[in-house]
Amino acid sequence: MAEDADLIALSALQHYLFCPRQCALIHVEQTWVENAATAEGQVAHARVHAVQSEVRRGVRTVTGMPLRSYRLGVTGTADVVELHRMANGTWRPFPVEHKRGRPKSHRADEVQLCAQAMALEEMFAVEIPEGALFYGQTRRRVAVPIDAELRSLTADIAEATRALIAGGRTPRAIYETKRCDGCSLIEICRPRTTGSAAAWLESQVNA
Repeated sequence: MAEDADLIALSALQHYLFCPRQCALIHVEQTWVENAATAEGQVAHARVHAVQSEVRRGVRTVTGMPLRSYRLGVTGTADVVELHRMANGTWRPFPVEHKRGRPKSHRADEVQLCAQAMALEEMFAVEIPEGALFYGQTRRRVAVPIDAELRSLTADIAEATRALIAGGRTPRAIYETKRCDGCSLIEICRPRTTGSAAAWLESQVNA
């Protein structure tokens, strides 16, 4: 179980699952470049990360809630947490993560949401069976079961991400058209050239 000083940014899990090299560039080398997509995302998150609370129809909605999970070793801020009052008078959190785009083929968004749910479970001492992802382009929520498979994946990704950051080494680039061309760090990462050079050097060393 991690100590406060060892906690990493919860967002790093999403970065790692999308691309370990991107994760290291951001969280090890402290590199960040804005593009249109990231700028839109920053504006959207600025709105929901302002700490506010309101109650409607018996549901308390909190934005900008600080999160921390010692089990996963992460800390961060939830976009939106709905607190639903249970029959016994306690509150059950329901995390809602906001994304600017649309649902993706990989599970990075789901892992980020699951990490939030697991952090909230530690904080509120309750079980959270479900959360939701809200996508700006479709303007719809996608319900996400916080099941055993997703929890296991999230725990594995958290462990791998913490090891990557603690190791302080940036993985070599591996160019993939669909993933790399939309990344804001492509000009710094240069996966077309650095990836090829690294692969050639590795092949020569191991020959």
